[in-house]
Amino acid sequence: MKFNITLLPGDGIGPEVVGEAVRVLDVIASKFGHIFNYNERLMGGCSIDKYGSSLTDETLADCKASDAVLLGAVGGPKWDDPNAKDRPERGLLALRKGLGVFANLRPVKVHPALIDSSPLKPEKLKDVDILVVRELTGGLYFGQPKMREMKDGRERAVDTLEYYDYEICRVMELAFNLARGRKKKVTSVDKANVLESSRLWRQLATQVGRDNPDVELEHMLVDTAAMKLITGPAWMDVIVTENMFGDILTDEASVLAGSMGMLPSASLSEAGVGLSHDTRMGLYEPIHGSAPDIAGKGIANPIGTILSCALLLRYSLKLEAEAMSIENAVGETITAGARTADIGGKLTTRQMTDEIIKHI
Repeated sequence: MKFNITLLPGDGIGPEVVGEAVRVLDVIASKFGHIFNYNERLMGGCSIDKYGSSLTDETLADCKASDAVLLGAVGGPKWDDPNAKDRPERGLLALRKGLGVFANLRPVKVHPALIDSSPLKPEKLKDVDILVVRELTGGLYFGQPKMREMKDGRERAVDTLEYYDYEICRVMELAFNLARGRKKKVTSVDKANVLESSRLWRQLATQVGRDNPDVELEHMLVDTAAMKLITGPAWMDVIVTENMFGDILTDEASVLAGSMGMLPSASLSEAGVGLSHDTRMGLYEPIHGSAPDIAGKGIANPIGTILSCALLLRYSLKLEAEAMSIENAVGETITAGARTADIGGKLTTRQMTDEIIKHI
């Protein structure tokens, strides 16, 4: 089979980890008889430097025309001026909105061989296997009005947290569908004791829960969820929450796996989750940032990006055996003792990928 994949290496360590992930995809293509055509484009700080825009219309069009998009990371101190007209993160938000990827899936699974890499006690980490489903195109990051102004002689900043019912229902339905193939438990996270948007969130979560009686639903305030992720993560299965809460909680959850460099993510459109039949679009990226402090040193952990490729194969290209081949290879590589610096080892980015390829 032939597929077109748009590559957005981005900034910092992004080009390094995306380059290694492509090596893995090429091995998969060779093993299973596929052809992956790559279309590399700029997005983020590097795009600002060259085009004056973090995401050009041409790049977005190329992404929409492909079967899937693989992203490295964007941002860095060079583009951190709060008064700048454009920032790398704006391009990322515009990309998500432009592709219609409303649901971000972040699996958090602790490999037994890496339990000692986490700051948590080993007994807290046994059997941890969580899937966080984060709403990705609504909420505080996209709500309007969004502005800064002078009012009564004072500078004022405004961000708006808003959700429509359909935005909540579609991500909730996805969470229940995913839970049905796991432990059949959904934890819906909100702040319904304070926020009106969260009260709507809880109301609709309850409604979807009634329509899916075979899956257990529990409601949890976001501050309690943050505590539970540290004190009792093994009791959680599928967590579904709004945009900003999901952003924060998934970064917190990364310490369970030992390093942010270990975790992949998949951002899916309605087509990608089976809600329409128009396309199979998905955006795939590791959850870590651009890590400018280690960029160019060849020591970044490529596993998060490589596992993102497994999700790409599974959700956008519908190649389950190929996805499992990558995931099994990563697991066997870790079991064999291969480690990059962030998880207590000395392997370079290239060497870690070499070991994974051996197991494929």
